[in-house]
Amino acid sequence: MTRSRDHDETVIAMIRNDPEFAAEYLRIAFEELDEEGGEAAFISALRHVVEARGGIEAIAKKTGISHDTLRRSLSPDGNPTLKTMRQVVHATGLTFAAIA
Repeated sequence: MTRSRDHDETVIAMIRNDPEFAAEYLRIAFEELDEEGGEAAFISALRHVVEARGGIEAIAKKTGISHDTLRRSLSPDGNPTLKTMRQVVHATGLTFAAIA
């Protein structure tokens, strides 16, 4: 198992075990959006929260976004729309107000 995978699994477990951590984690990623690599870091953080909240399949069902579209949007090369990000954030039980 790679170091990155271990990190991802650790972060996902932390989010699962501490609901307040999810909001704080996304808030920090949101604050760093304007920095170099900030967009990719925010998408990665959102993907971690999605995985902790049931995974792509569960969030796709909650949002009505197709599984493939959501998977592509949250991939490292993804470019989700603001509408998609808002739907995903809400489906995880959070709001942009909570992370901004």
